[in-house]
Amino acid sequence: MPDILPDGFQIDLSIEAGDWDEAVLMILAERAIAAAFAAADLEVLDNTEVSLLFTDDASIRKLNAEWREKDKPTNVLSFPGSDPQGDVYGPLLGDIVFAQETVAREADEMGIEFSDHLSHLIVHGLLHLFDYDHQENDEAELMESLEKAILASIGIDDPYADRPLVADDR
Repeated sequence: MPDILPDGFQIDLSIEAGDWDEAVLMILAERAIAAAFAAADLEVLDNTEVSLLFTDDASIRKLNAEWREKDKPTNVLSFPGSDPQGDVYGPLLGDIVFAQETVAREADEMGIEFSDHLSHLIVHGLLHLFDYDHQENDEAELMESLEKAILASIGIDDPYADRPLVADDR
């Protein structure tokens, strides 16, 4: 798998709250995003930017309540940026927000490495910015199969193994 991002692709990484390691986050983000572009048919304009915000449960709970009317923390939220030009996205791809406590708790409950779970959520959030969804079973099947292929390309096991396919309403 080539470890190359599209021409001029920029990752704007910010830490708002929590005990995150910026250097590790950038390595995971670049690896996961490059794998997504290599394995999926994702097209962006040159010099497209994605914003990744790493925060805590309290902050993401507020966002989840405001934007999704769900007054609880969640692992990841995606906010699409500029409208695509046909099938080509950018220059502002969008924002992806991650909650440290929820990501850590889920990784622990699943018995997987925090970094593997976060990589999965980076891929998951990125696919949402490209209009992939999992509200209906057929959409969930397509999105999950793509996630599994992307993660396999970077040596991460199937995050959906031993779990029936179910549309998600997180």
